[in-house]
Amino acid sequence: MSEEMKTPEEMTAPQNQESMEDYTQELEASFKKIEEGDIITGTVISISDTEVTLDLRYYAEGIIKNEDFSRTPGFSVKEHVSVGDEVSATVVKTDDGRGNILLSRVEANDILAWQKLQELKDNKTILDVTVKGVVNAGVIAYVEDVRGFIPASKLSLSYVENLEDYLNKPIQVRVFDLDKEKNRLILSAREILREKAEEERKARISNVAVGLVTEGVVESIQPYGAFVSLGNGLSGLVHISQISEKRIKTPSECLSVGDQVKVKVIAIKDGKLSLSMKALNDVAAKEIEEETFELPKSEEVTTNLGSLFKNLKL
Repeated sequence: MSEEMKTPEEMTAPQNQESMEDYTQELEASFKKIEEGDIITGTVISISDTEVTLDLRYYAEGIIKNEDFSRTPGFSVKEHVSVGDEVSATVVKTDDGRGNILLSRVEANDILAWQKLQELKDNKTILDVTVKGVVNAGVIAYVEDVRGFIPASKLSLSYVENLEDYLNKPIQVRVFDLDKEKNRLILSAREILREKAEEERKARISNVAVGLVTEGVVESIQPYGAFVSLGNGLSGLVHISQISEKRIKTPSECLSVGDQVKVKVIAIKDGKLSLSMKALNDVAAKEIEEETFELPKSEEVTTNLGSLFKNLKL
């Protein structure tokens, strides 16, 4: 049948059928049963000074009071929540007296947050947090609305003298340990800082070549050798066999912490520098040897002796 011969009803049938399917889906969603204690997810459609409104694809909208949205100190829905965000919350009341469903994101987080925290720990996810409090042995930060403790030993690669310096400071952490039953969440920045320091050190080592001669300072002495700081975060080991031409029993026979020494890079392996003081002595000895035995060619010696005998009268 041609387009001209179709009735208006026939020409619009596919569109009506598609619209009906959409309507049926919405209708079925509106009849779903919601009970107190359910955790449901909706889309933020408006934000006010006192509450957040969610589209639940239901006959009623969801309302979350600001105080039921987050436990994080200083949290502001207008700063941290945007229209279009998806939010999961627990049904507190199916009717708040105004025909809306009263919800609590805080209560939902008490159930869902620990599952999320376990995933973050398993995946070693790096988290951006802000320090919200200082206690006796560390600081406090919140992840998924759960209060997390960062021990002072996990804040830095070095000793932290004043914890107050970290208050309101943004830092990166990982979930170090958690226990839902004890409501305990331990966070750590130390491992992230160590990894970054190692990456930076490898980058600096990549610019060092075998054969480089430089100066450094002895930073520690071990039974097997001495570690020498070359500056810029680099250090290397002078093995006991590379300290002196003479056989020594301990590095302390020749070196002390704080000594300034000249060293040569003799090897780079697995991101570690092997240094030598002995190699510099060997080079210096070789140069002296070459200079001492720099004699004239044999032809010149013969000529000089001939001239001497020629002028000699017997």
